Amino acid sequence: MSTSIPFDAAPGGERSVRTRPIAVADATGTAARAGAWVVLLGIIVTTVGTSWDIQWHNDVGPDTFFTLPHLFLYSGSAISGFASLALVVLTTSAQRAGRETPRAGGTPIRVFGGTLTAPIGYMVSGAGAALFLLYGLFDLEWHSIYGFDAVLNTPSHVALFLSISTTMIGSIIVFSAHRDELWGRIGLVFAIVLLISYAPIPADGLNNLRLPVDAMVAATVLFAPMLLIMGAVVLGRAGSALAIGVAMSVTQGLLWWFSPWAAHVYASAVGLPLRDGLLPLPPSFPSIMPMFLIVAAVAVEGMFALARARNLEPHRTLLATGVVAGVILGVGLPLQTILTDPIAHIGASMFTIIAVLGIPFGLAAGFLGGRFAAMLRTLAPQENTLTPQENS
Repeated sequence: MSTSIPFDAAPGGERSVRTRPIAVADATGTAARAGAWVVLLGIIVTTVGTSWDIQWHNDVGPDTFFTLPHLFLYSGSAISGFASLALVVLTTSAQRAGRETPRAGGTPIRVFGGTLTAPIGYMVSGAGAALFLLYGLFDLEWHSIYGFDAVLNTPSHVALFLSISTTMIGSIIVFSAHRDELWGRIGLVFAIVLLISYAPIPADGLNNLRLPVDAMVAATVLFAPMLLIMGAVVLGRAGSALAIGVAMSVTQGLLWWFSPWAAHVYASAVGLPLRDGLLPLPPSFPSIMPMFLIVAAVAVEGMFALARARNLEPHRTLLATGVVAGVILGVGLPLQTILTDPIAHIGASMFTIIAVLGIPFGLAAGFLGGRFAAMLRTLAPQENTLTPQENS
């Protein structure tokens, strides 16, 4: 297949190297598979480093910029960034040589005035990784001026989390472009799980304002059902939402064990004591991941099955599915806090507010999830498998 975009011809009536039409190969090469998985590996390393670093601040205290958890944070972004750059260079060199560009990471587009030809997924993931490393310098300068803090909602931290989220969005685009292949579908499930975990964190910057509800909780009620629905529609197979829910539970369980263990072992290795009077609190990062996402996933599967059986109108199906998933997570988030945090106290009014928030946010999640899924599905070749909405 080929992607042709109109360009001006070079002098003499011939197209210059930069303006040749982009021809994309039909087959996925080894480099494309390796690039996708290395980008995802970098995101996983960064996620582990984030969970470890947050736990370190809670259990040990402020530290220096150069710690092992920070090394995980920045090396993960470097891994994703270099992998993205490698695929951009590979695509650019193929296009300049007049060869078919590899089928990798979505539609190739020209950037920087045609200097580079970049698959859209790798362009997004690479931009996020580059911004993360750039904002890392901002974070270093911030700490050198104001000292080392233990909160998430400083300007430098919010910028870093937005950059990581951008890399994760790029990874979702990359794997969505290969959803017609098994490895692409597997990678997409885990890429979505990681973004569900991370997407609410930048919203913590809004907690500097006086809001009636914690901004991270509200963001989770919006983003978790939206990404769950989006993933189920993009994958277009029965059980897709459930696969995302199971992957989330496994990821949450692993980080729940790893974060305090790593913080305590590292503190012992460098000769630092734990904070005095530590309470048996749940690990910070894993505890904000939606534990009841798997319940919402079962509900999404049920709604999609009902849509197939009754030929319901697609738009209404997505909105209703979003409301159901949003209410489940609106109830589930405060409930998981009560179940896992022995000193937490959530009043009945706050519990009700968060649960009710699931209705408007669920409507938005259903609408946006469907729209984003429609865009992502255009990146891969057409399949015989239809989504629940396409069957209705």
